[in-house]
Amino acid sequence: MRNLDQKKEKTVCYDKRARGGRTIDYNKSIQTSIAYIESHLQDPISVADVAKKAGYSPYHFHRVFLQEVGLSLSEYIKRRRLCFAAKTLLHTDTPVIEVAFTCGFESQEAFTRAFKRLYGLPPARYRTRFQPHQFIQANGGNMMDLQTSPIKHWFLSGSQPAEYEYGLDTETVHQGSVSAYLKSYALQEEDDFATLMQQFNAKNYVGKRVRFSGFVKTKNVTNYCGLWMRVDNNMNDALQFDNMSNRKIVGTTNWNRYAIVLDVPENSAVISFGLLLSGKGQAWLDSCSFEVVDKKLPSTNIEMNFTMYDEPLNLSFQE
Repeated sequence: MRNLDQKKEKTVCYDKRARGGRTIDYNKSIQTSIAYIESHLQDPISVADVAKKAGYSPYHFHRVFLQEVGLSLSEYIKRRRLCFAAKTLLHTDTPVIEVAFTCGFESQEAFTRAFKRLYGLPPARYRTRFQPHQFIQANGGNMMDLQTSPIKHWFLSGSQPAEYEYGLDTETVHQGSVSAYLKSYALQEEDDFATLMQQFNAKNYVGKRVRFSGFVKTKNVTNYCGLWMRVDNNMNDALQFDNMSNRKIVGTTNWNRYAIVLDVPENSAVISFGLLLSGKGQAWLDSCSFEVVDKKLPSTNIEMNFTMYDEPLNLSFQE
């Protein structure tokens, strides 16, 4: 969640070269490349391999990936491997040197330097300090309440929030040491849903186009999962809205990046966004970002087709 706090407002420039007069949307190419990386974390991966999978030259795709994700392609791969290494250190007894080689490092020394830069501790000390049994000992035999405690600045809502649980997960993580999760556990109706969300004042973003993005992973989602964002006026009328209902995440999926892009009209009052889970299953959210973007980037707003008539109609119910 750190990225969301650090990037309160950042203007992003996009490749203005167009095809047929339109700005190029690289979202699908980014998702293709990330899916490829996730399935080859323990294999040798080059920037050229990933760029080829996305359908671009290494030079061009390096620029695109940096512009869209905020990290260079090589840095992203390294961080994902280090995250995998941190999980392995905490939840297995695999020797540090074996973890280093599995994650693509040529030596334990190189692995230790990279790991310490990202996590602040050498691998062996990180394992000693943060392994689950250490938490149990530190809390008189009780596991730290990471899985059920509320998440600062986020809250649970939806049609039946009592049928879902949410919390922090230290094992299934995209970057850093923790992710958020949302999980059904007592669902009665398949159409029920819950959302892990937050709201804030729209005043700093009025007249701008904004993007909420994050990395999502799912397990056994029966209906659908997705990011969502909504811009409301003072009367709680939705001015802009997208819940990914036209590009649903279903079933079991690996980590990938998804994004919502909306305008914030002049009469906007509140911006809400979050992770939506409809039906049964579990979803994880990590590495979120909220930023101002170029208005040439296409909006994902879902048009709500509603016609306002000038007078009442069908009062006899016979039409």
